[in-house]
Amino acid sequence: MSLQAKLDAFKAEFQAGKPPYNVPPAVIETMRRATSELIASGAASHARKAGDKAPAFTLNDPDGQPVSSADLLARGPLVLSFYRGVWCPYCNMELQALQAALPEFQKLDATLIAISPQTAANSRKSVRQNALGFPILSDPRNDVAAAFGLRFALPDYLVDLYKSLKNDLPSFNGDPSWTLPMPARYVIGPDATILYAEVNPDYTKRPEPEDMLPALRRRAAAIAS
Repeated sequence: MSLQAKLDAFKAEFQAGKPPYNVPPAVIETMRRATSELIASGAASHARKAGDKAPAFTLNDPDGQPVSSADLLARGPLVLSFYRGVWCPYCNMELQALQAALPEFQKLDATLIAISPQTAANSRKSVRQNALGFPILSDPRNDVAAAFGLRFALPDYLVDLYKSLKNDLPSFNGDPSWTLPMPARYVIGPDATILYAEVNPDYTKRPEPEDMLPALRRRAAAIAS
């Protein structure tokens, strides 16, 4: 089953209010409203695109060790996923799908990482629960996400909903701003050129891991020729 098929199946059960979710229709409608407004805002059109240069960054891994994009790109291409957090089931399913595809990325000399605004402790939890063989780097205040054009502020009514559901983003992220990154996936070449970009303001939609492979294969073929 494809990643998107799994996400769609989960979404159908969640929005139907089936156990164990038991989500009231008003909650679903509020989430739909927020997603529709983010789509309509055109925010995704401002994100970095294929052909752009990727912003340089240095972020800490879950053990507090700094990791720089320059060092990662010195090894080869980079597959980068922006991850909302351990609390997001769609994001966790995406990480699991990326983990399954990790051997294919490695065959093409690519490094896989995720970037999240959550605290290091929550990233360690994400790595453990999703059995990941790649790191989640901490992006305080979503500053790197902002450099990629992905950061957005939750509307007040969605903040109120999250609070009512005990989904305390300031606690998860160690940051009072109530911001998140739009889910995004990038393939970045060693010269920092973005070879592939997929940004979707609808957090229930994610590209397949296999969608990264053509860009990586084209880069490998260019080197070999």
